[in-house]
Amino acid sequence: MDYILSIVILAGINMIAVLGLSIFTGFTGLFSLGHAAFVAVGAYTSAILTYYYYVPFYLALAAGAAAAGIVSLVIGVPTLRAKLRSDYFAIAILGFGEALRVILENLEITNGARGLPGIDGFTTMPVVLVCLAGGVLVARNFLRSRWGAACIAIREDPVAAEMAGVRLFRTRLLSLVVSAVYCGLSGGLLAHFLSFIQPVMFTLVQSTQLLAAVIAGGMGSISGPLIASFVFIGLPEALRVAQMWRLVAYGLLLVLIMVYRPQGLMGYSELSRFFRKNRNTEGRSRS
Repeated sequence: MDYILSIVILAGINMIAVLGLSIFTGFTGLFSLGHAAFVAVGAYTSAILTYYYYVPFYLALAAGAAAAGIVSLVIGVPTLRAKLRSDYFAIAILGFGEALRVILENLEITNGARGLPGIDGFTTMPVVLVCLAGGVLVARNFLRSRWGAACIAIREDPVAAEMAGVRLFRTRLLSLVVSAVYCGLSGGLLAHFLSFIQPVMFTLVQSTQLLAAVIAGGMGSISGPLIASFVFIGLPEALRVAQMWRLVAYGLLLVLIMVYRPQGLMGYSELSRFFRKNRNTEGRSRS
C-alpha cells in the first residue's frame, strides 16, 4: 500500500506540471520542450530554502513557484517579443533548459551534479490533493476569463486574434508565466517528496513526458491531460514486473492514441459540467 500511495502521489505531482503546460501548449498553442527547467527551478528554490535556511514548507513552495514564474520572464520576454514560431520557440526554450541544467551542476549551493540529499519529506497525499484541486480551480477560472479566451483565440488563429485586438505578446507571456508557476509548484512538491534532487532529473526526457501527456490527453481539454498524465505514470509502474517490456507498452500506448485518437483522449471535451462554460468560451472564440 505504501508503494501504491507513493505512485499516486508522484502522479498527482506530475499532473500539476501537466496542467500548467496544458494552459501554455493546449490552450495557447505554443509548444515547449523545456518546461522541466521550471520544475527544476521550483524544486531547487524550495529545497534550498527549507534545507539551508529552515523556511516553512508552504512559504518555500510559494517561493519556488514564484521563482519559476520570474525565470519564465527571463526566457519569455526576448523569445516571445521576437515572435518566434512555435517550433523555433520550442528549440529556444529547450536550449534554456539545458543551459539551466549545466548551471545547476556547477553551483556550490546545489551540491553540483551530486544532487541535494536529505530534504525534509513534507509532501504528503493531502498536500498534493489540495494543490492539485486548487490548481484545477485556478486553471478553470483563468480559461473562463477574458485572458483565457484570448489564449484560445491565439491558438486558433494568431493573425485573426491580433486583428480582433488581442495582444499576442502580452497574452502569450502571461500564459507562459502561469504555466511556469504550476511547474515550479510541482517541482517543490517533488523535492520534498523524494527528499533528493539532482540536475539529471530535469532533462529533455521529463519535458517530453509532460508534452506527451498534454497531446495524448487533448489539446483543448483540462481533464484529458490529467488522465493521460496519471496513466503514463501508473502504467510503467504497474508493468514493472515485465521489465523492459513496460517501456514498449508505454510507447505502444502513445502510438495507439495518435493513430486512433489524434485529437487526444478527451479532444475538446471535459469529464463533467465543471468545465462547460470553458467549452462555450472556446466555441465563441472559434466563431
